[in-house]
Amino acid sequence: MDSNTINETLLKGERVMLECKKAKAEVPKSIWQTYSAFANTIGGMILLGVDEDLQEKDVSKRFQIIGVDEPLKIVTDFWNTLNSDKVNENILVDSDVEVVNVDGAQIVCIHVPQADWRAKPIYLNSNVYKGTYRRNNEGDYHCTEAQVKAMIRDSNADGNDSILIEYYGMDDIDSDSLRQYRTEFRQENSTHVWNQVDDKTFLRNLGGYAEDRQTGKEGLTLAGLMMFGKGLAIRDRFSNFRMDYLDMSHLVGDERYHDRLTYDGLWENNLYQFFRIVSPKVQFDLPRPFKLEKGGKRNDDTPQHEAVREAFTNAIIHCDLMADAGILRIEKHDDRLCFRNPGLLKLPVEAIYRGGNSKARNPKIQNMLRMIGFGENVGSGFPKIIAAWKETNWGEPKLLNKLDIDEVELVLPVPFLKANSDIAPVIAPVNAPVNAPVKLNKTQIAIVNAIINDKSATYDDLSVIVGIHRTTVMRNIRTLKEQGVIRRVGEDKNGYWEVLLDIKNVD
Repeated sequence: MDSNTINETLLKGERVMLECKKAKAEVPKSIWQTYSAFANTIGGMILLGVDEDLQEKDVSKRFQIIGVDEPLKIVTDFWNTLNSDKVNENILVDSDVEVVNVDGAQIVCIHVPQADWRAKPIYLNSNVYKGTYRRNNEGDYHCTEAQVKAMIRDSNADGNDSILIEYYGMDDIDSDSLRQYRTEFRQENSTHVWNQVDDKTFLRNLGGYAEDRQTGKEGLTLAGLMMFGKGLAIRDRFSNFRMDYLDMSHLVGDERYHDRLTYDGLWENNLYQFFRIVSPKVQFDLPRPFKLEKGGKRNDDTPQHEAVREAFTNAIIHCDLMADAGILRIEKHDDRLCFRNPGLLKLPVEAIYRGGNSKARNPKIQNMLRMIGFGENVGSGFPKIIAAWKETNWGEPKLLNKLDIDEVELVLPVPFLKANSDIAPVIAPVNAPVNAPVKLNKTQIAIVNAIINDKSATYDDLSVIVGIHRTTVMRNIRTLKEQGVIRRVGEDKNGYWEVLLDIKNVD
């Protein structure tokens, strides 16, 4: 630090990362609350010898440099107390404390870094629940018991999702979810030895089932229950946690949203089903350039599609599943995609942007998703997202650490969503009059294309292919029938679909 840096810092007046105290002759008692708060939040700078007028609106007039009388004594007293039992851990090094001359006044500068996730919480007076502080725009405040427990959970080197959930076993697993996952696993890992074992052994190998050798207890882990559990079992055990998807793009009139996936009893609300159903929805509007691989197979994936899947995966694996009133929420707007998960960042934001380091809250779930082709486990996920968005010139992704609500939000700008209406070009059934055009939205076009590829497709098949609810498929099928676009030939069980549309007009 030097005088110019201090003056520039004061002019910015960033309250979250700056604390100024008079401290003429001694170390202020309140400095330890700030030390704890900075360490448990995102770090910050304490300046002793600077008076701050909190009522002053003009930042250039808010701070007055008055200096301290005995800077060396203050520094010595600070170090002595820091290394005592006043705080549970000293996370500073010698270079973090220095004396700087500013216009003839001696200022003591103390840089407090964000504590390593394994060291949190940093607390005072040997009392973790009453002596833990965090920082917000208003200053230092006592952490709630829930916030302290969250930091303690995050300090576990093995993550949060390996804990054994007592009284929950294989009867609480949704058989369809596990079967679908094992099919994906087999496709991705065709020669893996786990393909030959029974479901319980398979889950144990994945980290979804555990046995406590000391107590003899066994059952599902948090990862196993949340990924593959029955919705009712999950809600019984973790009623605080919710999953929610909202499509608020292309709204008409006073619509609040036109597609939503939440707890409505129509799906098994586990993480695997949420990811499987919502992932196609959130990628649906992204452009897919036509590209053929060797052998004539179409490849319409792009770095942006991969980045969106990575963002979705990250929201799941970094989610605090035991947070009070936690919501894993995915939102689709006209100009952006938003991925929100409960729990603050475990690593500093700059470290996440650099990549090369991964500290997932849910490493077992991370591995489960990785084994079917989703997510990175070496810290390259966020740089991949940045690189994919840089190619497009759509705008810079924003990673927001929302300290006030204990939530992380990743915002991906997608400006073309607003420009491209979801109403397709006007097309008409082959047997319709020339003056009777039909407008199909993109969901309906996707259904038609799926039927063209498989005229025997069931409602369930179309739900998976298009990535929408079965009820949404049925509603759109009914519309397509009424408009004369398709018709059903034969019975529901043994019949097939016939498309009455000039398919050259379908994108």
